[in-house]
Amino acid sequence: MNLEHLNELKKLLSSSKKIAIIPHKNPDGDAIGSTLALWHYLVNSGHTANIVSPNDFPKFLKWMPGANKILNFEKENIQSKSCIQSADIIFTLDFNHLGRVGHMSETLESSNATFVMVDHHQEPSDYAKIMYSDVSMSSTCEMVYVLIKKLGNENSITSEMANCIYTGIMTDTGSFKFASTTSNTHRVIADLMDKGAEGTEIHHRIYDTNSPSRLHLLGCALKNMVILQEYQTAYITLSQEELDRFDYQKGDTEGFVNYGLTLDGIRFAVIFIENKEEGIFKISFRSVGDFSVNDFARKHFHGGGHTNAAGGKSDYSIEETIKYFTSLLPLYKNQLQS
Repeated sequence: MNLEHLNELKKLLSSSKKIAIIPHKNPDGDAIGSTLALWHYLVNSGHTANIVSPNDFPKFLKWMPGANKILNFEKENIQSKSCIQSADIIFTLDFNHLGRVGHMSETLESSNATFVMVDHHQEPSDYAKIMYSDVSMSSTCEMVYVLIKKLGNENSITSEMANCIYTGIMTDTGSFKFASTTSNTHRVIADLMDKGAEGTEIHHRIYDTNSPSRLHLLGCALKNMVILQEYQTAYITLSQEELDRFDYQKGDTEGFVNYGLTLDGIRFAVIFIENKEEGIFKISFRSVGDFSVNDFARKHFHGGGHTNAAGGKSDYSIEETIKYFTSLLPLYKNQLQS
């Protein structure tokens, strides 16, 4: 965040404001962790703040301090719209284009509030008056920590905030194994632990509370995996019928795509998940090294994200989608083998 935007934000927050905090649709650990940490900070600073999520979020995140206060735009529409329409300031966290909030975008676009973006994804759009965009950061949660520090309030980070921030950093870095994890990330984690973050307990709540049906769904996904050794690529498909058969709950497929990258010699992993309600296949892309799945997703699948982690979608059948996807791989053979 440049000095001009930082000073402008300090001025905005110098008196009590009504604030709405918005994560992206289908929020993950980083989106929920960052919005909750910021919510705690703003409420403790004397502001009236509400988190409005475009839709529900996974059960394994609902233990987080303050999670029960998050409004669901789909289910609590009137109250959610009221919070957005009355807001003086709207913080958008962990996304950089209003298309990432689904049907809520119309309500946001009609707001007269001052927009503040905090995000670490590539190619941000320009809807926010105040922007804190840094693609070098491991997570939006790490950015919220840095932002609070830049505002001169590092000592105001409570144990509740520390647990929220730790959660987002841990989940977005793959438990600190992704290349986005820097020495500064570890310094932030150390300070969060000093401030009360319970790392072992957080890991347990996120990763060790599976239902039997989720593990059975994982087994189905792994059985469906196709390995294309020539292109150092592995992909998984999950149909709506398979999701229904194993009683799919929101968040159940989180992390499935990463299993492809655990195979020796695989550099590119993809999962295609059918969503019949929306009439699309949701796609997650992961890579290791310098193969940019952000570029791949933007160019071919209406998506984007980071160099090594991105998302996209397809409006076609699974057969057509896979045929198109595999037809692209020869174009990237040299990059995937370099």
